Amino acid sequence: MAVATTNTNTAPSSALLNAVNPKGPSTSDKISAEQDKFMTLLITQLKNQDPLNPLDNAQVTSQLAQLNTVTGINKLNDTLETLRSDQQAAANLQATSLINHGILAPGTSIQVTEGKGIFGLELATSADEVTVDIKDKAGNIKHTITMNDVDAGALPMVWDGKLKDGSTIADGNYVLSVKAKVKDEPLTSEQVRTLSFGTVASVSNGAGGVKLNIPNLGQLTMDDIKQIL
Repeated sequence: MAVATTNTNTAPSSALLNAVNPKGPSTSDKISAEQDKFMTLLITQLKNQDPLNPLDNAQVTSQLAQLNTVTGINKLNDTLETLRSDQQAAANLQATSLINHGILAPGTSIQVTEGKGIFGLELATSADEVTVDIKDKAGNIKHTITMNDVDAGALPMVWDGKLKDGSTIADGNYVLSVKAKVKDEPLTSEQVRTLSFGTVASVSNGAGGVKLNIPNLGQLTMDDIKQIL
């Protein structure tokens, strides 16, 4: 009795792989093709030139210079594309390393958990006095923090949730408001602002670049991060 056999070699042939995943021409191949095309046109032009009015050396030199210019631009574009890809890969790696890390970014919210809240301040210049009000959603001031001689830069802060009467504020989301002054001159909202705390949960990479996904703060870019905790 004849026994049927089955070919168990399921590896695709190289021809099939090349057909499914065709490789486009490299930049060097494109440049070489353009050079060949240009030289072909130039030789054809020389062969068919008017004997009574031949191309002079200046014209030939000018056309060769144009070829070199186009070739140089193509090589420059290829180099820039490589640099862009390398920069994108570095940005992805840096963003991924922030997963599960706490950060401070511009915002006016503070989340109190187990009686404690983390937030921050960013000052463009040193201030003689800084006042931070912590308000409930209705706008009522629940607590005020006053500081003197505050240096410029990002300043992380931890609030213990204690109120004036010694009690601890209830857990939840509250609103931050800040004022600062140098001598008697108040700082503008561009010179001093509050920073909200969040933990990076994941990273997204799309047409808009690398985005950090942070609960309560939304999607932020690397430029939005003022301090990593």
